[in-house]
Amino acid sequence: MTAGIVAAGLLSGPAAGAAPPPEPTATTMSITSPPGGGDVRVLVFYGSAAAGEESPVVNAGIAAVERIGLSGPANQRFATEATDDARVFTDERALSGYNAIVFLTGGGDVLDPDQEAGLEAYMEAGGGFVGIHDAARAEPYSDWFTGLVGARPAPTSPTAVQRATVEVGDRQHPATRDLPVRWKRPDQWFNWVKNPSGEVHTVARVRESTYRPGTGANGWDHPVSWCRDYDGGRSFYTGMGGTVSSYDETDFRTHLRGALLWTARLVQADCKATINANYKAERLTRPNQPGQNDQIGEPHGLVTAPDGRVLYIGRGGADSSQPVITDWNNPDIGKGRGEIHVYDPATGKVTLAGALTVFGNKGGGDELVKVEEGLLGIELDPRFEENGWVYLHYTPHSRLNRDTQTAERRVSRFTLDLATNRLDLNSEKVLLKWPVQVHSCCHAGGGMAWDSKGNLYIATGDNNSSGFSGGYSGNNPQPNYKGLSFADARRTAGNTNNLNGKILRIHPEADGTYTLPEGNLFTGRETAEGGGKTRGEIYVMGVRNPARIFVDKKTDILYAGWVGPDAGAPSTTWGPAKYDTFAVITRASNRGWPYCMGNKQPYRDRNLPNPDQPLGWYDCDHPKNESPNNDGLVNLPPVTGNNIWYSPQGGAPDYPRDANGIPSYKQEEATYLLPWLKGGGQAAMNGPVYRYDTAAATSTVKWPSYWDGKWFVGDFYDADQPRNAVITDPRTHGEGGLPVHSESLKKIVPIGNDGIKNLMDWKFGPDGALYVLDYGRGFFTSDAKSALWRVTYQGGGPTPAAGQLVRGGQ
Repeated sequence: MTAGIVAAGLLSGPAAGAAPPPEPTATTMSITSPPGGGDVRVLVFYGSAAAGEESPVVNAGIAAVERIGLSGPANQRFATEATDDARVFTDERALSGYNAIVFLTGGGDVLDPDQEAGLEAYMEAGGGFVGIHDAARAEPYSDWFTGLVGARPAPTSPTAVQRATVEVGDRQHPATRDLPVRWKRPDQWFNWVKNPSGEVHTVARVRESTYRPGTGANGWDHPVSWCRDYDGGRSFYTGMGGTVSSYDETDFRTHLRGALLWTARLVQADCKATINANYKAERLTRPNQPGQNDQIGEPHGLVTAPDGRVLYIGRGGADSSQPVITDWNNPDIGKGRGEIHVYDPATGKVTLAGALTVFGNKGGGDELVKVEEGLLGIELDPRFEENGWVYLHYTPHSRLNRDTQTAERRVSRFTLDLATNRLDLNSEKVLLKWPVQVHSCCHAGGGMAWDSKGNLYIATGDNNSSGFSGGYSGNNPQPNYKGLSFADARRTAGNTNNLNGKILRIHPEADGTYTLPEGNLFTGRETAEGGGKTRGEIYVMGVRNPARIFVDKKTDILYAGWVGPDAGAPSTTWGPAKYDTFAVITRASNRGWPYCMGNKQPYRDRNLPNPDQPLGWYDCDHPKNESPNNDGLVNLPPVTGNNIWYSPQGGAPDYPRDANGIPSYKQEEATYLLPWLKGGGQAAMNGPVYRYDTAAATSTVKWPSYWDGKWFVGDFYDADQPRNAVITDPRTHGEGGLPVHSESLKKIVPIGNDGIKNLMDWKFGPDGALYVLDYGRGFFTSDAKSALWRVTYQGGGPTPAAGQLVRGGQ
């Protein structure tokens, strides 16, 4: 047997000829320093309670650990020793000489109580443990050992070797950082009695859709490798390694190598970053005083300042006790207060910075009880600390035309007094303005964001009714008010000459004007097709209701999410069900609405004289705007597929397509490409891409670097809807490539009536904490649950501490 170096007093096999270890004299250990020393040693224990011949996996595993220990940089090498004699765990002096212990065991009750107590004492003294595959079956009656390995295999686990895809979510741990994000390999795949995610730090998951998990399947979150700081020491477990061939794989040995380096104290790693208990969610604002919005308005957006202040806005809905004005002849119809509040972390106090008189209160819209206009977005100038400039996206009540039931949307710059947190309402500089119809609710959008070049992105909704199209395309040309269509999104989102249903990109200038950056979708000078027109501000067209956008200034990539229509199921006549959407936008593009959604799934056209009669399917590669309400180009840019879409049935529904590329839209034929997603009542709320700031060294609340580069996507609702961090593939995400990994945030950004139930906006502050707006439990108002929250990390840094590394800080 080739078991590596044989230590005195240990057996590498029955024929090794070495003397057995002495009889145990103690079941506890008293070690003043962590086990192991400068001469790094790793023990492989392969004892098994099962009768019969030894598994060939044991020899393969021992040989692989030995090979790992003899390879790599000299300061990361170690000696490997092996035994199947459990008496080693009661030999205090022998056990304390090992930096890490590998359990390569066939399972069963392999330790007696004194031996398990010896292993416990070893871990309490700072030892390292690596469990491989069947190690999760060992010590089945021990709660402590269950905590050590993290989870137990379910009795219904499949036994066949199957090829599957492993999603490697931790891109920093030494056991996973050099692995592909999508790792395809054969193995035996355990199902777990209880999913350990959140109690352990999961570094890799297996994708159940790529193999047959059987009746005990765990679902989309199926951990396969994880780690944790446990009982004074470090524990790493992988459910892989159940086959001899595993140990011949370069990537699997890389995986084991990283686990061994961390548990043996040769390198540091963070195994705390996704453990739920390491995060604290706290409400920062109190309920408003009766009859006042002293703490918060109807929550609609937030932004964080470089000094840590948080500015957040209230859209304009009044207290629910106030009367609803439904008479368009009343000059106060729709009049509301769009409020700007400032939270100062230095004092913990909130200041009402100012309020704009907006068209945004209940009483507007075709239903006369709701309106989505008002104060919609806020951003701070890149030089805010010097100039105090605040940009607001809003609908002033003063520009309301009650006769035509139209209004004006604008983006304006105001100045905030940085000393008093008061907004100078007389300092307004109107940068950009455009008309909107307010006869019919809804879809105003509102979010704004900056890129690193000083370009401002502005998200606008399609300014279209949700009705009159059965919840599908939103392309009914017929209804209008005094000649202005309000149910045809081809007038807005699908129109190259209209600023609604878009993401605009402008470059604000110091004098309150703006210029157009290179690379927008249009130049504004296109006059083809007999005088068709465009607007040069358009960066993205074809979005329905983009409430939240984010630009990652490290890459200048735009991330956006928008709310879909209302159809609860797909239709073979009209097209897909409601799809809420998230997209990674790397260049100017057409995202499809109201012609196509999802991964370029087309809707059916309709037109006069009978909009109830379906016409042909839209061509996503060559869309045409043939609406009578279109005053832009007829031939539109091709549709770019989106990365994430979800319906009440599930995440990323896809269908078989005919020879012309038209999906069947038969629900029973759907394939769900993103099983971690599901909707229902749904409203996509795009979040940030986290960037770990090493300069914020003094922050004790910042989220760990594990989350660096991960994109946060969420939904207003918190039942089956997403609240996840995802990884995308830079090679494909600009063209609609699906995310390659996802993990839930629902235990970290807590859901439930007493948590953050109705997520309205979320952004990281300069302190590295996550700031979140909870809308509240009513609509078009604020209530006692409307609040600003902060989610901070409390878990501490990587382990082991630098002083405990056996060969210097690494």
